[in-house]
Amino acid sequence: MLTLTDAFALGRLDAHDQAALVRKGELDATALTEAALMRIEALDPSLRATSHHAPELARANAARLPDGGAMRGVPWMPKDSLDYPGMPTRSCSRSRSGALAASGYPYVERLDAAGLVAVGKTSMPEFGLLGSTEPLAGPVTVNPWSVAHSPGGSSGGAGAAVAAGLVPLAQGSDGGGSIRLPAACCGIVGLKPGRDSTVRVRSRHNVEDLLVGDSLMSRSVRDTAWGFAATHLDPQRAMVQHASKRRLRIGVIEHGLRGAAPDADVAQAIRRSADLCASLGHHVEKVEWPIDGAAFMRAFEDLWTHLGADCVDAVRATSGGRRLEDLIEPWTLALGRRAETLPFNALEAAYRQLAGLPAQLSAFYANYDVVLSPVTSTPAPLLGAYGPSVPAEQLMETMFAWIPYTPLQNMAGTPAISLPLFTSSTGLPIGSMFAADRGQEDMLLALAYELEEALPWHGRWPALSVANGPNI
Repeated sequence: MLTLTDAFALGRLDAHDQAALVRKGELDATALTEAALMRIEALDPSLRATSHHAPELARANAARLPDGGAMRGVPWMPKDSLDYPGMPTRSCSRSRSGALAASGYPYVERLDAAGLVAVGKTSMPEFGLLGSTEPLAGPVTVNPWSVAHSPGGSSGGAGAAVAAGLVPLAQGSDGGGSIRLPAACCGIVGLKPGRDSTVRVRSRHNVEDLLVGDSLMSRSVRDTAWGFAATHLDPQRAMVQHASKRRLRIGVIEHGLRGAAPDADVAQAIRRSADLCASLGHHVEKVEWPIDGAAFMRAFEDLWTHLGADCVDAVRATSGGRRLEDLIEPWTLALGRRAETLPFNALEAAYRQLAGLPAQLSAFYANYDVVLSPVTSTPAPLLGAYGPSVPAEQLMETMFAWIPYTPLQNMAGTPAISLPLFTSSTGLPIGSMFAADRGQEDMLLALAYELEEALPWHGRWPALSVANGPNI
């Protein structure tokens, strides 16, 4: 019988190593599931990363797994916005019911076919519209490196759960940085795939289909690489398994899209990342994006406003006369009001940005293979800094000033990955982001393997994690 000590030891293994135990017959799939449930029960009351617990469903699914499957028995967690059969899809909003989803989309079907076992859902800001995971519906997730700080968002519960070792894999969705931000804040690997690289994840939506990429967040490059291959549009897609001998032309961009410099810790981390790449033989030089960054950020903020307004409209249609203020958070409502004041040509300008970026960036990437930049302008913020009740005008200014790097890849449909290479002077993780042109996920993953080998992070665990034993 598994003990909690056993469960914590298993939690220190990545998905590949956990799956290997099942293939070798050392454990069965139900044991891996039970170990994850034990870790959640022990750690999540402090971490608050789990928005929905599903122990009975997980045990039932683990017991009837067919033989085979590359990740048979490995536990994972979908985000609260992802439809998963037998679990509610609340998007951490008070407006959503607890109705159980009857089915998932092809993304979920691929992961089920690989033998993964979903053990619950992870927390997120309401509808994924904020950079910190503090929904009024709960739970407010803490950063396992410092419980006073945010794990980021919108996939903040996923980032915290993986960083703490609850599960080796958790699904994240990224419409403006929502995989890369929590990966940077929590010290894990976060890949945002490019547009049209994964099978369908959710129902059709004009803006989300343009902006959002999904992947499995993890602590190891090989787990993230597997998740990308397993959910790719090409069902025969081969997993990237090692570094490449190719030396890359890496451009370094330190300033955000509005021209502001990051804080000193972040700037130092990016310079150290650039030095590491140069020491490995890559050609590294400072560059600038070939776009009007201020105009770009205005366009992105206007599209983000329309996403919020769509959420408000959907809730209004099903509110049954109830007050919207009792169902939707102040920030979401504020986005809905802002959308009503935007001129129509603001949306036209946003789509013009979307249409022009592919050619602009393709010309840029003719001279550079990869761009290295920060993920955020500072390390993880304190909880409350970007909470949903902060005045909207203040949030519009401060939150977008914190994320002046990540939205570009969402608008352009290009891939990027956050890697946990360095930490701040106070010990908080700092993500280094590597971005490339469309279709270059394999190159980014090969580079990530190389950097992981050169500066391993596997031994770095937060205080609130399986590394510190079951008596935390």
